[in-house]
Formats: sequence, structure tokens, C-alpha cells
Amino acid sequence: MHRRDFLRGAAALAAAGFHSSPLLAAATSPRPLKYVGQAQAFDYAWLKGHAQQLAANAYRPPSERLPADVEKLDWDQYQAIQYRAEHALWASEPSLFQAKFFHLGLFFKTPVHIHELANGQAREIAYDPAMFDYGKSGLHPRKLPKDLGFAGFRINFHTDLTRDVTAFLGASYFRAVGSDWQYGLSARGLAIDCGMDRPEEFPMFTKFWLERPQKDSTRLIVYALLDSPSVAGAYRFEMEPGASFVMDVDVALYPRKAIERLGIAPLTSMFQNGENDRHIAAANDWRPEIHDSDGLSMLRGNGEWIWRPLTNPAQLRFNAYQDENPRGFGLLQRDRNFDHYQDDGVFYEKRPSLWIEPKSGWGKGTIQLVEIPTVDETFDNIVCFWNPVEKPQPGQEHLYAYRMHWGRDIPVSSPLATVAATRTGIGGVIGQKRKYYSRRFVIDFVGGNLKLLGKDAKVTPVISASRGTVELSSARPLHDIQGYRVMFDLKPTDDSVAPIDLRVYMTAGGAPLCETWLYQWTPPAADMRQL
Repeated sequence: MHRRDFLRGAAALAAAGFHSSPLLAAATSPRPLKYVGQAQAFDYAWLKGHAQQLAANAYRPPSERLPADVEKLDWDQYQAIQYRAEHALWASEPSLFQAKFFHLGLFFKTPVHIHELANGQAREIAYDPAMFDYGKSGLHPRKLPKDLGFAGFRINFHTDLTRDVTAFLGASYFRAVGSDWQYGLSARGLAIDCGMDRPEEFPMFTKFWLERPQKDSTRLIVYALLDSPSVAGAYRFEMEPGASFVMDVDVALYPRKAIERLGIAPLTSMFQNGENDRHIAAANDWRPEIHDSDGLSMLRGNGEWIWRPLTNPAQLRFNAYQDENPRGFGLLQRDRNFDHYQDDGVFYEKRPSLWIEPKSGWGKGTIQLVEIPTVDETFDNIVCFWNPVEKPQPGQEHLYAYRMHWGRDIPVSSPLATVAATRTGIGGVIGQKRKYYSRRFVIDFVGGNLKLLGKDAKVTPVISASRGTVELSSARPLHDIQGYRVMFDLKPTDDSVAPIDLRVYMTAGGAPLCETWLYQWTPPAADMRQL
């Protein structure tokens, strides 16, 4: 599996909406589903034991052999395949939820096994061509094998049975929406060796168990079995749709071998260009900004709030932020102004943020951020995750529990001012001849106690750089946003093109006024430092 191909497909499906056809949703009476084999006893303890036993044996890769007609489906043909709403799981039950299944094809070539769980008994749901309207796909239902299988599933909530609220599709990827009904960034069950100098390993959810909800319950429970050459794992998702879609996740991991870079609660997003990073690709696009997320937010174990704007680097960029028992982290879309995007097709200002809230102490480790170059918005090029300091070893059990919040707002907020925008450009003093190259950084802060500051308040910007000289620093009120603007120039003092780490916050009377802004800037080559 190649990251670029897979993520392009996943991102494109998100842009398309992942949503059911309204015409098909208005179908006739529910149809009974078919099942494979006999019911089997099931609970989470059994699933953990099964994953542990699986990890004790050599990995057996799944077969990706599909019928030739399914194998060669192109984008338009795959999109033509629609699930028939009358075949939805629980369509005939007094349930607030319905489940519908994705067909195999395009980028999704590995079948997954999906079970219904009720009263402690699980039955595998059989693939049936009658579940799908094949439209102009070119596929002929009678020619498809009866055991073809599914690619994944999506969930509808009773408030709107034409649009799904979450979907699990491809490897261990899944998405959810909040009140804006807009897909954006993805989550994964696990990341292995992401951002290293060798191919990344993509663990896969190979089996799912969807528990039939109780009547009138607003919570849905899904179990999943994860498998890969390095690890097997058991997952439990308890989900509740709402203005913020909440998922409580329990994870049990059983390594087959030592894992050098383990990514817990990995998030995947896209950043092509924004106010802080007008990438060369932006010159050819009419939209001012293109991104699903604009920054990484972190609430450290010591209570410090950090904001790291995302970038689209010229080369792969990796950063690790040390912490102990982090309180939370996430990829956020803070900029909610349509005018900043001008995209009335995919509405980037409505893309959800995703916040990870650990339920127990995760110990020592790092929040790691991987930024991959991209020239196309259909490439997800941003990944972040928690990496424990202790490398997993075979025979061990690793347990994690965390809560995921998908939506416009995250469940916690800093009492301090937060970063509203980051901008960069050429440094120097307007009207004066520039004698050397420097880069200007402009950071706008809003909220907190900034509105309480009097006109004579002495606000001090605290600025540090890992290399170079900081010049022309200032912090002054910005009345249009009822906040403050910090501005400074950074003068490179050598010809190195190694990244420079920047750190900024404001104080008044020695007390911090805002979250900490972190940034990494790569200076241009010496012959490109034009004045």
C-alpha cells in the first residue's frame, strides 16, 4: 500500500461527502439481511484474547485479489455504486442508528468481515449484490462472487438518514462529523513507523462487530480487530453523535515484534497553503487558503497550552514535542471565515477539528508531527500522534483509553489568549533600503484577558530562536480583532538551510497572557535571499 495513493482516495471520498444518495434513502420497506454461519458468543474480553493469540503467531496478510471487473473500477464507476437504503442494518429495528456498507473497489481492495452483535451473540453479515444499486459502474451483480465481502461501513443517525455521521473505510481509517455535517480530517487506529526513512506500515481493521443499540439509545458501540506484520489489537468504540461527535476509545495492543515508532491516536489531515505559508502551488489557485486543519494544539501535562501552525514544507518535516501525561492534543481548524477560503464547493471553513483527550496517564513520550510536501489538496499530508518513550516489545500488552471530540469546538479552552492568525513575509523597515535578508513573523492573539488591558499596560513579547538574530520586535493592540499583534524579524546569521525553531508568548507584569506559539521556519538558500 502506498501512502499517496491511499490517502488521495480517502481524501477524495471525504470531499465527495461519503454520504448516501437521498433518492436511495427514500426507498421502500426494509429488507432482511443475510448472515454467514452460526452465531458465536462475543465480548471485549474475548476480542482482546483473540488479538493476543493472533499476535503470538506469524502474520498472515489478507488477500487483495478481486474479480477483474471490480479491480479495474475507476473513480466515476466506483462512485456510481450506491447502497440501497432498505438493506441498512437495523432499518427494521426500533433503533436511532442504521449501518450501510461500502463496496469493494478503487483504492479499497481488501475485504473486511462485519458482524452484528446482539445479546452477546455475533453473526457475520453476508455480502449480497442486492444490497447495491450498481448504476453505471459496469458491474453485473449476477457475475459477482457471493463471498465478495465489504470495504467498510458508515453510520446514519435518526436525525438525518441521508447523511452519515461516521464512516470506517480503508486500513484503520475512520471519520466523523459534528453539527456542520462536513467531513475533513481522518483518524486511524494506529500508526507504525510514520515519517521514517522507510515505508510506513498500515495496520488494518480486518473485522468489525456492530452492537445493536438499545431502543432510544443515542450511543453506538463498535468493536474492531486490528492486524499488521508488527502488531495485533482489539478496539472498542462507544460513539455519540451531536454538535460534537464523541467517541470513547479503548485499545489493547499486542506487538509481534519491537516497534521503533508507535503512533497512538493518530490523526491525518491536509494543509496545502494558508496565511502563514503561501506555498508555490497557491500561485496557481484562485482560493486564498486550502486546508482541512490549520494547527496542532497541545495541552501539556504541566498545563501549558501550545499552538503550532501547520506548514507545507519543501521536504518532509518531523517534529517531536516531549511531554509526560499529556492532557490533550488535536488538529484544529480555527479559521472559520468563509472569506479566507472562498470555496463554495467543499467549504473548508466547516471542516471539523479533532481533539484527543487521554483518559489516564500515558506516561512519558512525545506528540509527534509529520508534515509532508504536497501540491494537491487531495493528498493528506499532515499526521500527528502520541509516541510512548518505551518501545513496544513482543509479548507485551499495551492498554490505552482516550476520548475523541469531532466538531467545530474542542471541549476545553485555554484561559489565556489564543493565536488567531500567523503571517510571514519579507523583513525590514518600509521606506528604508534593506541591507540584508530577514524574515518577518506576525502573530495575532485574541481572547483571554486581552480586553482587560488598559492603554498604558506594558505587554512584553518573549521571543526565542534556535538560530539567528531577532530584530524589530513589538507587541501592540489590534483593535479590529480586539486582540494583540506580536511582530518581529528574524535575521539568519549563517548560510545554513537547516530549520530554525521559534517560540513566542506575551507577558504583562511577568504573568503570561497567551498560549505559546511554536513555529519552524526553513530559511532559503543563500543565493535565494533576495532583497
